[in-house]
Amino acid sequence: MSAGTPHLVRPPAQGTAEVSSTRRLLNIPNFLTLFRIILVPVFVVFVSKHRFTYGLYVFAIAALTDSLDGTVARWFNSKTELGAFLDPFADKLLLLSSFVVLTIEGIFPAWVLSVVVIRDVVIVFGYLMLSFFTDERIPVKPSYIGKVCTFLQLTCVVGALMGFAAGSRPLWFGLLYLTVGLTGASGLQYTYRGLVLLKSREPQMFA
Repeated sequence: MSAGTPHLVRPPAQGTAEVSSTRRLLNIPNFLTLFRIILVPVFVVFVSKHRFTYGLYVFAIAALTDSLDGTVARWFNSKTELGAFLDPFADKLLLLSSFVVLTIEGIFPAWVLSVVVIRDVVIVFGYLMLSFFTDERIPVKPSYIGKVCTFLQLTCVVGALMGFAAGSRPLWFGLLYLTVGLTGASGLQYTYRGLVLLKSREPQMFA
């Protein structure tokens, strides 16, 4: 080959590109998130059999993976679209499953579960409606009230598994009332934010 002949750069083989893409999706943060999803039915089985101590251990491990996956993703700059979808899905699946099974076992009152489910349904339905009407992916930013609400819901689950519900009734119902109140408030706040965003996009939507 003469010096003037240009070098041809071969594109990566299709199989190599697919393997590389798969490795990016199946990174450590996404693996931790998938592991958290797998732990959900294990947790439900333990609680349904009244093995609350084992259920608490599983719940603690799941909560630990929730902290680890985000930290690892930031440290190694390994955030993916799959992870951005799976992480909040895994969180909601764990919390909702916890509230459902603990309500079935008679530890949570049904009205607590109703408020939690209605709030999440409103948020998910509202997000889908926004995405449909604006034809764009709306970034989800948890509000301060939403973060406190999630913390209180986690506290309720941990308290129930530790037997707090049976041993300290006034404080227990005080915690439930506070959790339900902030859950409803966060739902209204997200609804308001969605309506404001929808109104700001109205000229583009009907242009």
